[in-house]
Formats: sequence, C-alpha cells, structure tokens
Amino acid sequence: MLILLPPSEGKTRPVSGAPLDLEALSFSSLTPARRQLLRALVTLCNGRSRRAMDVLGLGATQAEAITTNAALTEEPCARADAIYTGVLFSSLDLPSLDPAARSRADGSLAIASALFGLLRPHDLIPAYRLSGAVSLPRLGTVAGRWRTPLPRVMREVTGDGLLVDLRSGTYTALGKPPPDLAESTATMRVLHEHRGERKVVSHFNKATKGRIVRGLLDSGAEPCSVDDLHAVLADLGWTIEREGQRLDVIVSEV
Repeated sequence: MLILLPPSEGKTRPVSGAPLDLEALSFSSLTPARRQLLRALVTLCNGRSRRAMDVLGLGATQAEAITTNAALTEEPCARADAIYTGVLFSSLDLPSLDPAARSRADGSLAIASALFGLLRPHDLIPAYRLSGAVSLPRLGTVAGRWRTPLPRVMREVTGDGLLVDLRSGTYTALGKPPPDLAESTATMRVLHEHRGERKVVSHFNKATKGRIVRGLLDSGAEPCSVDDLHAVLADLGWTIEREGQRLDVIVSEV
C-alpha cells in the first residue's frame, strides 16, 4: 500500500543537521527533476528579493523565506516528518507511534512536495518555500516538471497493491496516478453532517485524514483494494460511504 499525503505550507527549520544530499533521498529516479528545481529556486532567491517574492507568491512578512531558499544547499536538514508541521501532520503525530507503526509509516507513506516530488517520512530535507502552483523563471511550472516522472514512480511503488491518494488539488496536479492504476486507487473526501445536511470540510479535512492514516498505521492493516480499505476504516469506527473509487468519510464533529 502506498499512501500519498500533501505537504504543509508550514515547516519547522532545523537548528542543526547535515546539508541536503539529493542522492540520499528515496525515489532516486526523481533526482534529475529535483536538481533542476533546486537550482532554479536557489538562483531565483539569490537575485532580487522583490521579484522572488512575487514569483513565489509571498507577502511582506515572509521575506525570511527568500533568505532561507537562497541557501538551501547549505541549510541543515531533518526528517521530512519533522519538517512538515501542518494540521494533517499534527493529527498524524508520527513521532508518537510505536516502533512497529513508525516502521510501517516509513514504508507506506509518501509526502508530495513541489521541490522534491515525493518523499518518505525519513528522508532528510531542509525547510523550504515553494508551492506546487509556482512557475519558475526559465524552467516553467513546477507541475510541468513532475507530470511525467511522478506517475512512473507511483506505478513502480504501488505494483499490484493499493494506492491511497490523499493529496490536495494543487499537489494532485503535479502528477495523477497513471490510468492502469485507476481501479486500485482510492481517494477520500470528508463530509460534516449536521442536522441532516452534509458539507465538505476544508481545514478539518486535513485533521481527519491525519487521524485516519494514524489509525491505519496503528492497526497494522494492509488493505489491498478499495473494498478492503472501506472495510478496514469501518472496523476502525469511521462512517464510510463509497462512490466509485472515492471514499466519503462522514463526521458529525469537526
């Protein structure tokens, strides 16, 4: 099983650690694209800061991100699951898992990244600022760099197993699962039910998905199909409805 997670815009910058080693990251076939994007981002941020902020879509209070990006090849690195600190990762809380569940996380989770494509939780990276919607000078859109290599990695890693795609729209656009994985790919939507009405939730969508993934890791379950995943989540106490390849998670509290 391969579970694809979105990254978080919020990141924790390590105070110490070795510098980035692209060759040591998981999914080695992505190294050429990573190197191109890293070079373009560092070059941009070593130029005029106002232009870099405009290209990256940053506000006046985020100028520090340009300084950090400019020195990414020298910045200290830490595990990806310690760098990303958003709502999903807070709810997932990987550091508090027992050793067996933590090992399952390292082997089944992959975090989408505009800069690195896909990362395992244990990959060592610096804190950086780059959105999947950005277009870099002379290189073009970030999505354009990933649209071909990412589906290949998904196919290679998933094999005959199950792909659970929990990425948000911006990061799905970096590379959709290949057509031959359509029947073995599950997506998920979180709906809040209140007084007989259902609404798609946004902020708490991430928290719910984090709790769901944590439950899967804790349980040790290895669903091999969308039907299996549906059954496992129901056994874990979630209210689940299936619509094609999509599983709707119905919650009464957010």
